[in-house]
Amino acid sequence: MTGDAMFRADLIVTNAKVLTMDAGCPRAEAVAIRGGRVQAVGTTGGIAALAGPDTRVIDAGGRTVLPGFVESHLHLVLGGAELTQLQLGGLHGPENLKAAFAGYAAANPDAPLLMAQGAEYGILDHPVTRADLDAVIADRPLAMMAPDHHTVWANTAALEAAGLLHGAAMPHGHEVVMGEDGLATGELREFEAFGPVLALGGEAHLQLGIATGGEPDPWPDAAQREADKQKIAAGLAHCAAHGITSMVNMDGNRYTLTLLSEMEAEGRLTARVKVPFHFKPHMELSELDRAEAMARDFASDMVCSGFVKMFMDGVIDSRTACMLNDYPGRPGHRAEPLFAPDRFQQICTEIDRRGLQIAVHAIGDGAVRVTIDGYEAAALANGLRDARHRIEHIELIDRADVPRLGALGITASVQPPHPPGVMDFPMEPTMSVGFAPERRRDAYLWKTLKDHGAPVAFASDWPVTDVSVMRGLQSAMTRQPYDARCADERLGLMESLHAYTAGGAWAAHWEGLTGRLAPGLAGDLVMIDGDVEAIAPEDLGATGIALTMCGGRVTYQGFGP
Repeated sequence: MTGDAMFRADLIVTNAKVLTMDAGCPRAEAVAIRGGRVQAVGTTGGIAALAGPDTRVIDAGGRTVLPGFVESHLHLVLGGAELTQLQLGGLHGPENLKAAFAGYAAANPDAPLLMAQGAEYGILDHPVTRADLDAVIADRPLAMMAPDHHTVWANTAALEAAGLLHGAAMPHGHEVVMGEDGLATGELREFEAFGPVLALGGEAHLQLGIATGGEPDPWPDAAQREADKQKIAAGLAHCAAHGITSMVNMDGNRYTLTLLSEMEAEGRLTARVKVPFHFKPHMELSELDRAEAMARDFASDMVCSGFVKMFMDGVIDSRTACMLNDYPGRPGHRAEPLFAPDRFQQICTEIDRRGLQIAVHAIGDGAVRVTIDGYEAAALANGLRDARHRIEHIELIDRADVPRLGALGITASVQPPHPPGVMDFPMEPTMSVGFAPERRRDAYLWKTLKDHGAPVAFASDWPVTDVSVMRGLQSAMTRQPYDARCADERLGLMESLHAYTAGGAWAAHWEGLTGRLAPGLAGDLVMIDGDVEAIAPEDLGATGIALTMCGGRVTYQGFGP
Protein backbone atom coordinates (compact mmCIF):
# COMPACT_ATOMS: atom_id res chain seq x y z
CA MET A 1 0.00 0.00 0.00
CA THR A 2 1.13 3.52 -0.62
CA GLY A 3 0.91 6.55 1.62
CA ASP A 4 0.60 8.92 -1.32
CA ALA A 5 -2.25 11.37 -0.68
CA MET A 6 -3.79 10.71 -4.08
CA PHE A 7 -4.53 7.18 -2.93
CA ARG A 8 -6.08 8.07 0.43
CA ALA A 9 -9.46 6.52 1.12
CA ASP A 10 -12.58 8.65 1.32
CA LEU A 11 -14.02 6.43 4.03
CA ILE A 12 -12.84 3.48 6.05
CA VAL A 13 -14.96 1.04 8.06
CA THR A 14 -12.67 -0.61 10.56
CA ASN A 15 -12.73 -2.98 13.54
CA ALA A 16 -15.42 -5.02 11.81
CA LYS A 17 -16.26 -8.63 11.18
CA VAL A 18 -16.41 -8.39 7.38
CA LEU A 19 -18.11 -11.19 5.47
CA THR A 20 -17.22 -10.20 1.92
CA MET A 21 -19.12 -12.89 -0.02
CA ASP A 22 -15.99 -12.93 -2.21
CA ALA A 23 -14.44 -16.39 -2.45
CA GLY A 24 -10.96 -14.94 -2.94
CA CYS A 25 -11.04 -13.17 0.44
CA PRO A 26 -14.10 -14.32 2.37
CA ARG A 27 -13.31 -12.58 5.68
CA ALA A 28 -11.66 -9.32 6.66
CA GLU A 29 -11.54 -6.66 9.38
CA ALA A 30 -11.82 -3.41 7.44
CA VAL A 31 -12.97 -1.91 4.15
CA ALA A 32 -11.70 1.21 2.41
CA ILE A 33 -13.92 3.15 0.01
CA ARG A 34 -12.66 5.64 -2.57
CA GLY A 35 -14.60 7.30 -5.38
CA GLY A 36 -17.70 5.28 -4.57
CA ARG A 37 -15.87 1.97 -5.04
CA VAL A 38 -14.21 -0.54 -2.75
CA GLN A 39 -10.56 0.45 -2.68
CA ALA A 40 -9.29 -2.34 -0.46
CA VAL A 41 -10.41 -5.05 1.93
CA GLY A 42 -8.08 -6.32 4.63
CA THR A 43 -6.88 -6.11 8.21
CA THR A 44 -7.55 -3.20 10.52
CA GLY A 45 -3.88 -2.29 10.54
CA GLY A 46 -3.37 -2.67 6.82
CA ILE A 47 -6.39 -0.58 5.86
CA ALA A 48 -5.41 2.11 8.38
CA ALA A 49 -2.47 2.96 6.12
CA LEU A 50 -4.97 4.30 3.57
CA ALA A 51 -6.35 6.91 5.97
CA GLY A 52 -5.55 10.57 5.43
CA PRO A 53 -6.54 13.76 7.22
CA ASP A 54 -9.81 13.96 5.27
CA THR A 55 -10.72 10.27 5.51
CA ARG A 56 -13.86 9.49 7.44
CA VAL A 57 -13.22 6.52 9.71
CA ILE A 58 -16.14 4.52 11.11
CA ASP A 59 -15.39 2.14 13.96
CA ALA A 60 -17.70 -0.85 13.59
CA GLY A 61 -17.07 -1.97 17.16
CA GLY A 62 -16.93 -5.63 16.16
CA ARG A 63 -20.20 -5.53 14.23
CA THR A 64 -20.71 -7.62 11.08
CA VAL A 65 -20.24 -5.83 7.76
CA LEU A 66 -21.68 -7.36 4.60
CA PRO A 67 -22.18 -6.28 1.01
CA GLY A 68 -25.28 -4.11 0.79
CA PHE A 69 -28.40 -6.25 0.65
CA VAL A 70 -29.84 -6.97 -2.79
CA GLU A 71 -33.64 -7.09 -2.65
CA SER A 72 -34.43 -9.39 -5.56
CA HIS A 73 -38.19 -8.82 -5.71
CA LEU A 74 -40.06 -5.82 -4.35
CA HIS A 75 -42.44 -3.06 -5.45
CA LEU A 76 -40.71 0.19 -4.61
CA VAL A 77 -43.23 2.69 -5.95
CA LEU A 78 -46.26 0.86 -4.62
CA GLY A 79 -44.57 0.30 -1.27
CA GLY A 80 -43.59 3.93 -0.97
CA ALA A 81 -47.12 5.03 -1.79
CA GLU A 82 -48.61 2.63 0.76
CA LEU A 83 -46.55 3.84 3.71
CA THR A 84 -49.18 6.49 4.45
CA GLN A 85 -52.18 4.17 4.02
CA LEU A 86 -54.03 2.32 6.78
CA GLN A 87 -52.22 -0.86 7.84
CA LEU A 88 -54.38 -3.80 8.90
CA GLY A 89 -51.75 -6.50 9.39
CA GLY A 90 -52.72 -8.87 12.21
CA LEU A 91 -56.13 -7.25 12.71
CA HIS A 92 -59.24 -9.48 12.92
CA GLY A 93 -62.94 -9.06 13.58
CA PRO A 94 -65.59 -6.54 12.52
CA GLU A 95 -65.29 -4.28 15.55
CA ASN A 96 -61.52 -3.92 15.24
CA LEU A 97 -61.91 -3.30 11.52
CA LYS A 98 -64.52 -0.61 12.12
CA ALA A 99 -62.40 1.11 14.77
CA ALA A 100 -59.30 1.13 12.56
CA PHE A 101 -61.14 2.66 9.62
CA ALA A 102 -62.95 5.17 11.82
CA GLY A 103 -59.66 6.57 13.07
CA TYR A 104 -58.16 6.63 9.60
CA ALA A 105 -61.22 8.32 8.11
CA ALA A 106 -61.19 11.00 10.80
CA ALA A 107 -57.52 11.69 10.15
CA ASN A 108 -58.09 11.88 6.38
CA PRO A 109 -61.39 13.76 5.95
CA ASP A 110 -60.69 14.76 2.34
CA ALA A 111 -59.28 11.48 1.03
CA PRO A 112 -61.23 10.40 -2.07
CA LEU A 113 -60.60 6.76 -1.16
CA LEU A 114 -60.03 5.24 2.28
CA MET A 115 -57.45 2.62 1.31
CA ALA A 116 -56.08 -0.02 3.68
CA GLN A 117 -53.34 -2.61 3.26
CA GLY A 118 -52.62 -5.99 4.81
CA ALA A 119 -56.18 -7.31 5.17
CA GLU A 120 -55.78 -11.05 5.71
CA TYR A 121 -58.11 -13.38 3.85
CA GLY A 122 -59.35 -14.51 7.24
CA ILE A 123 -59.82 -11.00 8.64
CA LEU A 124 -63.48 -11.89 9.23
CA ASP A 125 -64.83 -15.34 10.01
CA HIS A 126 -66.48 -15.45 6.58
CA PRO A 127 -65.70 -14.22 3.05
CA VAL A 128 -65.70 -10.40 3.04
CA THR A 129 -68.54 -8.69 1.17
CA ARG A 130 -69.38 -5.09 0.37
CA ALA A 131 -72.10 -5.32 3.02
CA ASP A 132 -69.42 -6.03 5.63
CA LEU A 133 -67.52 -2.95 4.52
CA ASP A 134 -70.68 -0.85 4.29
CA ALA A 135 -71.13 -1.63 7.97
CA VAL A 136 -67.68 -0.16 8.57
CA ILE A 137 -68.20 3.02 6.51
CA ALA A 138 -70.98 3.43 3.98
CA ASP A 139 -70.86 7.08 2.92
CA ARG A 140 -67.28 7.20 1.62
CA PRO A 141 -65.44 4.94 -0.85
CA LEU A 142 -63.49 2.37 1.17
CA ALA A 143 -61.32 -0.54 0.11
CA MET A 144 -58.76 -2.89 1.57
CA MET A 145 -56.03 -4.91 -0.10
CA ALA A 146 -54.99 -8.46 0.76
CA PRO A 147 -51.34 -8.86 1.81
CA ASP A 148 -50.52 -10.61 -1.46
CA HIS A 149 -51.83 -7.62 -3.47
CA HIS A 150 -53.93 -9.87 -5.66
CA THR A 151 -57.34 -9.24 -4.07
CA VAL A 152 -59.14 -6.06 -3.03
CA TRP A 153 -62.44 -5.80 -1.16
CA ALA A 154 -64.49 -2.63 -1.66
CA ASN A 155 -67.64 -1.17 -0.17
CA THR A 156 -70.67 -0.23 -2.25
CA ALA A 157 -69.67 3.43 -2.49
CA ALA A 158 -66.28 2.48 -3.94
CA LEU A 159 -67.80 -0.01 -6.37
CA GLU A 160 -70.31 2.57 -7.57
CA ALA A 161 -67.69 5.28 -7.96
CA ALA A 162 -65.44 2.89 -9.90
CA GLY A 163 -68.25 1.71 -12.16
CA LEU A 164 -67.99 -1.89 -10.98
CA LEU A 165 -71.18 -2.44 -8.96
CA HIS A 166 -72.94 -4.05 -11.91
CA GLY A 167 -69.85 -5.96 -13.01
CA ALA A 168 -67.43 -5.35 -15.85
CA ALA A 169 -65.81 -7.32 -18.65
CA MET A 170 -62.34 -8.43 -17.59
CA PRO A 171 -59.33 -10.07 -19.23
CA HIS A 172 -58.72 -13.75 -18.53
CA GLY A 173 -57.67 -14.27 -14.91
CA HIS A 174 -59.11 -10.98 -13.63
CA GLU A 175 -62.55 -10.99 -12.04
CA VAL A 176 -65.19 -8.76 -10.49
CA VAL A 177 -66.88 -11.42 -8.34
CA MET A 178 -70.63 -11.26 -8.78
CA GLY A 179 -73.37 -12.25 -6.33
CA GLU A 180 -76.67 -14.00 -6.85
CA ASP A 181 -78.38 -10.60 -6.76
CA GLY A 182 -76.59 -9.61 -9.97
CA LEU A 183 -74.38 -7.09 -8.21
CA ALA A 184 -70.69 -7.20 -7.35
CA THR A 185 -69.98 -8.88 -4.01
CA GLY A 186 -67.15 -6.50 -3.25
CA GLU A 187 -64.34 -8.97 -3.98
CA LEU A 188 -62.07 -7.93 -6.85
CA ARG A 189 -59.45 -10.38 -8.07
CA GLU A 190 -56.26 -9.25 -9.81
CA PHE A 191 -55.09 -5.89 -11.13
CA GLU A 192 -57.54 -5.18 -13.92
CA ALA A 193 -60.47 -5.82 -11.61
CA PHE A 194 -59.42 -3.59 -8.73
CA GLY A 195 -57.57 -1.01 -10.81
CA PRO A 196 -60.66 1.23 -11.17
CA VAL A 197 -61.02 1.32 -7.37
CA LEU A 198 -57.38 2.19 -6.80
CA ALA A 199 -57.77 4.92 -9.41
CA LEU A 200 -60.20 6.68 -7.08
CA GLY A 201 -57.20 7.51 -4.88
CA GLY A 202 -55.43 9.34 -7.71
CA GLU A 203 -52.57 6.85 -8.10
CA ALA A 204 -53.75 4.83 -11.08
CA HIS A 205 -50.83 6.05 -13.18
CA LEU A 206 -48.42 4.42 -10.72
CA GLN A 207 -50.12 1.04 -11.24
CA LEU A 208 -50.07 1.09 -15.04
CA GLY A 209 -46.87 -0.87 -15.55
CA ILE A 210 -47.82 -3.89 -13.48
CA ALA A 211 -51.53 -3.65 -14.34
CA THR A 212 -51.48 -3.17 -18.12
CA GLY A 213 -47.91 -2.71 -19.27
CA GLY A 214 -48.88 0.78 -20.38
CA GLU A 215 -47.66 4.32 -19.78
CA PRO A 216 -49.42 7.42 -18.39
CA ASP A 217 -51.30 9.40 -21.00
CA PRO A 218 -51.06 12.31 -20.77
CA TRP A 219 -47.52 12.23 -19.43
CA PRO A 220 -47.47 13.61 -15.87
CA ASP A 221 -46.28 17.19 -15.51
CA ALA A 222 -43.41 18.32 -13.29
CA ALA A 223 -45.64 18.78 -10.24
CA GLN A 224 -47.09 15.27 -10.52
CA ARG A 225 -43.65 13.77 -11.12
CA GLU A 226 -42.34 15.50 -8.01
CA ALA A 227 -45.24 14.12 -5.95
CA ASP A 228 -44.47 10.65 -7.30
CA LYS A 229 -40.76 11.04 -6.60
CA GLN A 230 -41.57 11.88 -3.00
CA LYS A 231 -43.35 8.51 -2.72
CA ILE A 232 -40.30 6.80 -4.20
CA ALA A 233 -38.03 8.70 -1.82
CA ALA A 234 -40.09 7.47 1.12
CA GLY A 235 -39.76 3.91 -0.14
CA LEU A 236 -36.02 4.29 -0.67
CA ALA A 237 -35.52 5.65 2.85
CA HIS A 238 -37.53 2.75 4.26
CA CYS A 239 -35.36 0.28 2.35
CA ALA A 240 -32.10 1.98 3.32
CA ALA A 241 -33.04 1.63 6.98
CA HIS A 242 -33.07 -2.12 6.38
CA GLY A 243 -29.67 -2.27 4.69
CA ILE A 244 -30.88 -2.47 1.10
CA THR A 245 -28.64 -0.92 -1.54
CA SER A 246 -29.88 -2.65 -4.72
CA MET A 247 -33.32 -3.79 -5.73
CA VAL A 248 -35.15 -5.50 -8.55
CA ASN A 249 -38.37 -3.54 -8.74
CA MET A 250 -41.12 -5.84 -10.00
CA ASP A 251 -43.58 -3.12 -10.94
CA GLY A 252 -42.98 -0.13 -13.17
CA ASN A 253 -42.53 1.00 -16.76
CA ARG A 254 -40.70 3.71 -18.70
CA TYR A 255 -42.35 6.34 -16.51
CA THR A 256 -40.86 4.69 -13.41
CA LEU A 257 -37.44 4.65 -15.04
CA THR A 258 -37.83 8.33 -15.92
CA LEU A 259 -38.64 9.22 -12.31
CA LEU A 260 -35.67 7.23 -11.02
CA SER A 261 -33.32 8.79 -13.57
CA GLU A 262 -34.48 12.26 -12.59
CA MET A 263 -33.83 11.38 -8.96
CA GLU A 264 -30.37 10.08 -9.86
CA ALA A 265 -29.58 13.39 -11.60
CA GLU A 266 -30.89 15.27 -8.56
CA GLY A 267 -28.74 13.26 -6.15
CA ARG A 268 -31.82 11.74 -4.48
CA LEU A 269 -31.46 8.11 -5.55
CA THR A 270 -30.09 6.06 -2.66
CA ALA A 271 -30.21 2.55 -4.16
CA ARG A 272 -29.66 0.81 -7.46
CA VAL A 273 -32.99 -0.04 -9.10
CA LYS A 274 -33.79 -2.40 -11.97
CA VAL A 275 -37.22 -2.01 -13.60
CA PRO A 276 -38.99 -4.43 -15.97
CA PHE A 277 -41.11 -4.13 -19.04
CA HIS A 278 -44.42 -5.88 -18.30
CA PHE A 279 -45.62 -8.13 -21.11
CA LYS A 280 -49.33 -8.92 -20.94
CA PRO A 281 -51.23 -11.75 -22.66
CA HIS A 282 -53.02 -9.38 -25.04
CA MET A 283 -49.80 -7.87 -26.39
CA GLU A 284 -48.25 -8.51 -29.78
CA LEU A 285 -44.59 -9.50 -29.94
CA SER A 286 -43.80 -6.15 -31.53
CA GLU A 287 -44.44 -4.57 -28.10
CA LEU A 288 -41.05 -5.97 -27.13
CA ASP A 289 -39.55 -3.09 -29.11
CA ARG A 290 -40.53 -1.00 -26.08
CA ALA A 291 -38.66 -3.38 -23.78
CA GLU A 292 -35.55 -3.12 -25.92
CA ALA A 293 -35.81 0.67 -25.94
CA MET A 294 -36.06 0.73 -22.14
CA ALA A 295 -32.98 -1.49 -21.88
CA ARG A 296 -31.08 0.77 -24.28
CA ASP A 297 -32.16 4.11 -22.83
CA PHE A 298 -31.70 3.28 -19.14
CA ALA A 299 -28.40 1.56 -18.45
CA SER A 300 -26.57 3.37 -15.66
CA ASP A 301 -25.08 1.76 -12.57
CA MET A 302 -28.05 3.15 -10.62
CA VAL A 303 -31.03 2.80 -13.00
CA CYS A 304 -31.49 0.06 -15.55
CA SER A 305 -34.01 -2.25 -17.20
CA GLY A 306 -33.19 -5.16 -19.50
CA PHE A 307 -35.78 -7.68 -18.38
CA VAL A 308 -39.39 -8.61 -19.11
CA LYS A 309 -41.85 -9.52 -16.35
CA MET A 310 -44.91 -11.72 -16.85
CA PHE A 311 -47.58 -13.25 -14.63
CA MET A 312 -48.39 -16.90 -15.24
CA ASP A 313 -50.97 -17.21 -12.45
CA GLY A 314 -52.43 -15.55 -9.37
CA VAL A 315 -52.21 -16.65 -5.74
CA ILE A 316 -53.26 -19.60 -3.63
CA ASP A 317 -55.70 -17.89 -1.26
CA SER A 318 -58.01 -16.77 -4.07
CA ARG A 319 -57.47 -20.12 -5.85
CA THR A 320 -56.05 -18.34 -8.89
CA ALA A 321 -52.65 -20.05 -8.65
CA CYS A 322 -52.46 -22.59 -11.49
CA MET A 323 -52.21 -26.15 -10.20
CA LEU A 324 -51.51 -29.54 -11.77
CA ASN A 325 -54.10 -31.12 -9.46
CA ASP A 326 -57.49 -30.02 -8.18
CA TYR A 327 -57.64 -27.63 -5.25
CA PRO A 328 -58.55 -29.41 -1.99
CA GLY A 329 -62.33 -29.61 -1.69
CA ARG A 330 -62.86 -28.10 -5.17
CA PRO A 331 -63.13 -30.98 -7.64
CA GLY A 332 -62.29 -29.86 -11.17
CA HIS A 333 -60.82 -26.50 -10.16
CA ARG A 334 -57.14 -25.99 -10.92
CA ALA A 335 -57.08 -22.44 -12.40
CA GLU A 336 -55.72 -21.81 -15.86
CA PRO A 337 -52.35 -20.31 -16.80
CA LEU A 338 -52.65 -16.68 -17.85
CA PHE A 339 -50.67 -17.42 -21.01
CA ALA A 340 -51.55 -20.33 -23.29
CA PRO A 341 -48.50 -22.65 -23.17
CA ASP A 342 -47.79 -22.60 -26.92
CA ARG A 343 -48.12 -18.83 -27.04
CA PHE A 344 -45.90 -18.45 -23.98
CA GLN A 345 -43.16 -20.50 -25.61
CA GLN A 346 -43.26 -18.18 -28.63
CA ILE A 347 -43.04 -15.12 -26.37
CA CYS A 348 -40.11 -16.52 -24.36
CA THR A 349 -38.27 -17.46 -27.53
CA GLU A 350 -38.61 -13.93 -28.90
CA ILE A 351 -37.62 -12.22 -25.64
CA ASP A 352 -34.62 -14.50 -25.34
CA ARG A 353 -33.68 -13.91 -28.98
CA ARG A 354 -33.54 -10.19 -28.24
CA GLY A 355 -31.07 -10.81 -25.42
CA LEU A 356 -33.42 -9.76 -22.65
CA GLN A 357 -33.90 -11.51 -19.31
CA ILE A 358 -37.28 -12.98 -18.33
CA ALA A 359 -38.90 -13.04 -14.88
CA VAL A 360 -42.21 -14.85 -14.43
CA HIS A 361 -44.52 -14.86 -11.41
CA ALA A 362 -45.44 -18.54 -11.00
CA ILE A 363 -46.85 -19.80 -7.70
CA GLY A 364 -48.72 -23.02 -8.49
CA ASP A 365 -46.99 -26.13 -9.80
CA GLY A 366 -48.95 -25.87 -13.05
CA ALA A 367 -47.73 -22.32 -13.63
CA VAL A 368 -44.17 -23.32 -12.73
CA ARG A 369 -44.21 -26.13 -15.31
CA VAL A 370 -45.56 -23.90 -18.09
CA THR A 371 -42.86 -21.35 -17.28
CA ILE A 372 -40.04 -23.92 -17.35
CA ASP A 373 -41.39 -25.26 -20.64
CA GLY A 374 -41.27 -21.74 -22.07
CA TYR A 375 -37.66 -21.24 -21.01
CA GLU A 376 -36.73 -24.65 -22.36
CA ALA A 377 -38.32 -23.82 -25.72
CA ALA A 378 -36.32 -20.58 -25.86
CA ALA A 379 -33.09 -22.47 -25.16
CA LEU A 380 -33.85 -25.04 -27.86
CA ALA A 381 -34.62 -22.33 -30.41
CA ASN A 382 -31.83 -19.90 -29.59
CA GLY A 383 -29.23 -22.00 -27.85
CA LEU A 384 -28.61 -22.11 -24.13
CA ARG A 385 -26.98 -18.83 -23.10
CA ASP A 386 -26.22 -17.06 -19.83
CA ALA A 387 -29.72 -15.59 -19.75
CA ARG A 388 -30.45 -16.11 -16.03
CA HIS A 389 -34.19 -16.27 -16.62
CA ARG A 390 -36.03 -16.35 -13.32
CA ILE A 391 -39.12 -17.80 -11.72
CA GLU A 392 -40.60 -15.68 -8.96
CA HIS A 393 -42.11 -17.41 -5.89
CA ILE A 394 -42.34 -21.16 -6.78
CA GLU A 395 -44.60 -21.95 -3.84
CA LEU A 396 -45.43 -25.41 -5.17
CA ILE A 397 -43.47 -27.49 -7.69
CA ASP A 398 -43.85 -31.01 -9.03
CA ARG A 399 -40.85 -33.17 -8.17
CA ALA A 400 -40.29 -33.98 -11.84
CA ASP A 401 -39.65 -30.31 -12.51
CA VAL A 402 -37.14 -29.73 -9.69
CA PRO A 403 -33.95 -30.68 -11.63
CA ARG A 404 -35.04 -28.72 -14.70
CA LEU A 405 -34.25 -25.35 -13.09
CA GLY A 406 -30.61 -26.20 -12.51
CA ALA A 407 -30.26 -27.83 -15.93
CA LEU A 408 -31.59 -24.72 -17.67
CA GLY A 409 -29.85 -22.20 -15.39
CA ILE A 410 -33.16 -20.83 -14.09
CA THR A 411 -32.92 -18.72 -10.94
CA ALA A 412 -35.28 -19.54 -8.08
CA SER A 413 -36.30 -16.06 -6.87
CA VAL A 414 -38.00 -16.88 -3.57
CA GLN A 415 -39.13 -15.06 -0.44
CA PRO A 416 -38.30 -16.32 3.07
CA PRO A 417 -41.23 -14.41 4.64
CA HIS A 418 -43.83 -16.10 2.41
CA PRO A 419 -44.33 -19.65 3.74
CA PRO A 420 -47.42 -19.62 5.96
CA GLY A 421 -46.65 -19.72 9.65
CA VAL A 422 -43.07 -18.47 9.30
CA MET A 423 -43.41 -14.70 9.61
CA ASP A 424 -46.56 -12.63 9.18
CA PHE A 425 -48.65 -14.94 6.98
CA PRO A 426 -50.90 -17.23 9.07
CA MET A 427 -51.14 -20.93 8.33
CA GLU A 428 -54.82 -20.62 7.52
CA PRO A 429 -56.61 -20.33 5.24
CA THR A 430 -53.64 -20.76 2.86
CA MET A 431 -52.67 -24.31 3.80
CA SER A 432 -56.23 -25.67 3.70
CA VAL A 433 -57.05 -23.82 0.49
CA GLY A 434 -53.99 -24.73 -1.51
CA PHE A 435 -52.07 -27.69 -0.11
CA ALA A 436 -53.49 -31.16 0.25
CA PRO A 437 -51.57 -32.86 3.09
CA GLU A 438 -49.68 -35.11 0.68
CA ARG A 439 -48.45 -32.09 -1.34
CA ARG A 440 -47.01 -30.07 1.53
CA ARG A 441 -43.72 -31.89 1.00
CA ASP A 442 -43.51 -30.11 -2.38
CA ALA A 443 -44.07 -26.60 -1.03
CA TYR A 444 -41.38 -23.89 -0.75
CA LEU A 445 -38.51 -26.19 -1.74
CA TRP A 446 -35.60 -23.75 -1.60
CA LYS A 447 -32.90 -26.13 -0.37
CA THR A 448 -34.08 -28.88 -2.67
CA LEU A 449 -33.93 -26.52 -5.65
CA LYS A 450 -30.46 -25.32 -4.69
CA ASP A 451 -29.24 -28.87 -4.11
CA HIS A 452 -30.37 -29.66 -7.66
CA GLY A 453 -28.33 -26.79 -9.10
CA ALA A 454 -30.74 -23.85 -9.19
CA PRO A 455 -29.25 -20.46 -8.27
CA VAL A 456 -31.23 -18.92 -5.39
CA ALA A 457 -32.02 -15.26 -4.74
CA PHE A 458 -33.90 -14.06 -1.63
CA ALA A 459 -36.34 -11.18 -1.30
CA SER A 460 -39.39 -9.92 0.59
CA ASP A 461 -41.86 -8.90 -2.16
CA TRP A 462 -42.44 -5.70 -0.14
CA PRO A 463 -45.05 -4.35 0.48
CA VAL A 464 -46.56 -7.85 0.32
CA THR A 465 -44.45 -8.60 3.40
CA ASP A 466 -42.16 -6.58 5.65
CA VAL A 467 -39.06 -5.45 3.73
CA SER A 468 -36.82 -6.18 6.74
CA VAL A 469 -33.97 -8.39 5.55
CA MET A 470 -33.15 -9.34 9.13
CA ARG A 471 -36.69 -10.57 9.74
CA GLY A 472 -36.50 -12.42 6.42
CA LEU A 473 -33.20 -13.95 7.47
CA GLN A 474 -34.76 -15.10 10.73
CA SER A 475 -37.61 -16.66 8.76
CA ALA A 476 -35.15 -18.43 6.50
CA MET A 477 -33.20 -19.77 9.48
CA THR A 478 -36.08 -20.80 11.75
CA ARG A 479 -38.60 -22.31 9.33
CA GLN A 480 -39.66 -25.81 10.33
CA PRO A 481 -41.11 -28.64 8.20
CA TYR A 482 -44.90 -28.65 8.08
CA ASP A 483 -45.12 -32.32 9.01
CA ALA A 484 -43.10 -35.53 9.10
CA ARG A 485 -43.36 -35.95 5.33
CA CYS A 486 -41.60 -32.63 4.69
CA ALA A 487 -37.84 -32.17 4.52
CA ASP A 488 -35.95 -29.34 6.23
CA GLU A 489 -35.80 -26.74 3.45
CA ARG A 490 -33.63 -24.20 5.27
CA LEU A 491 -30.39 -23.02 3.74
CA GLY A 492 -27.47 -22.41 6.10
CA LEU A 493 -26.63 -18.94 7.42
CA MET A 494 -23.90 -18.21 4.88
CA GLU A 495 -26.01 -19.60 2.05
CA SER A 496 -28.92 -17.40 3.14
CA LEU A 497 -26.70 -14.32 3.40
CA HIS A 498 -25.34 -15.14 -0.05
CA ALA A 499 -28.89 -15.26 -1.41
CA TYR A 500 -29.48 -11.75 -0.03
CA THR A 501 -26.19 -10.39 -1.46
CA ALA A 502 -24.02 -12.01 -4.12
CA GLY A 503 -26.75 -14.43 -5.19
CA GLY A 504 -29.23 -11.62 -5.76
CA ALA A 505 -26.61 -9.56 -7.59
CA TRP A 506 -25.78 -12.46 -9.90
CA ALA A 507 -29.48 -13.08 -10.62
CA ALA A 508 -29.80 -9.44 -11.72
CA HIS A 509 -26.62 -9.52 -13.88
CA TRP A 510 -25.00 -7.20 -11.33
CA GLU A 511 -22.14 -9.43 -10.19
CA GLY A 512 -19.61 -7.11 -11.85
CA LEU A 513 -21.02 -4.16 -9.93
CA THR A 514 -22.20 -5.19 -6.46
CA GLY A 515 -23.07 -8.10 -4.16
CA ARG A 516 -19.50 -8.64 -2.92
CA LEU A 517 -16.95 -6.53 -1.07
CA ALA A 518 -13.97 -6.71 -3.41
CA PRO A 519 -11.65 -4.06 -4.85
CA GLY A 520 -13.20 -2.29 -7.81
CA LEU A 521 -16.80 -3.16 -7.00
CA ALA A 522 -19.31 -0.61 -5.77
CA GLY A 523 -18.96 0.72 -2.25
CA ASP A 524 -22.26 -0.87 -1.19
CA LEU A 525 -22.27 -2.25 2.32
CA VAL A 526 -24.44 -2.86 5.35
CA MET A 527 -23.37 -3.03 8.98
CA ILE A 528 -25.43 -5.29 11.22
CA ASP A 529 -25.89 -4.16 14.83
CA GLY A 530 -24.16 -7.25 16.17
CA ASP A 531 -22.22 -10.34 15.12
CA VAL A 532 -24.55 -12.12 12.74
CA GLU A 533 -22.81 -15.46 13.26
CA ALA A 534 -23.23 -15.27 17.04
CA ILE A 535 -26.88 -14.16 17.13
CA ALA A 536 -29.41 -16.89 17.85
CA PRO A 537 -31.58 -17.53 14.74
CA GLU A 538 -34.76 -16.61 16.64
CA ASP A 539 -33.23 -13.21 17.53
CA LEU A 540 -32.08 -12.20 14.06
CA GLY A 541 -35.28 -10.31 13.27
CA ALA A 542 -34.85 -8.01 16.25
CA THR A 543 -31.29 -7.13 15.21
CA GLY A 544 -31.04 -3.63 13.82
CA ILE A 545 -29.10 -2.10 10.96
CA ALA A 546 -26.30 0.18 12.14
CA LEU A 547 -25.18 1.55 8.77
CA THR A 548 -26.12 1.38 5.10
CA MET A 549 -23.91 2.67 2.31
CA CYS A 550 -24.58 2.77 -1.45
CA GLY A 551 -21.80 3.80 -3.79
CA GLY A 552 -19.73 5.07 -0.88
CA ARG A 553 -22.56 7.31 0.29
CA VAL A 554 -24.06 6.71 3.74
CA THR A 555 -27.80 6.31 3.17
CA TYR A 556 -28.72 5.27 6.70
CA GLN A 557 -26.93 5.43 10.04
CA GLY A 558 -28.44 4.03 13.18
CA PHE A 559 -25.61 4.58 15.62
CA GLY A 560 -23.08 7.23 16.82
CA PRO A 561 -21.47 10.07 14.86
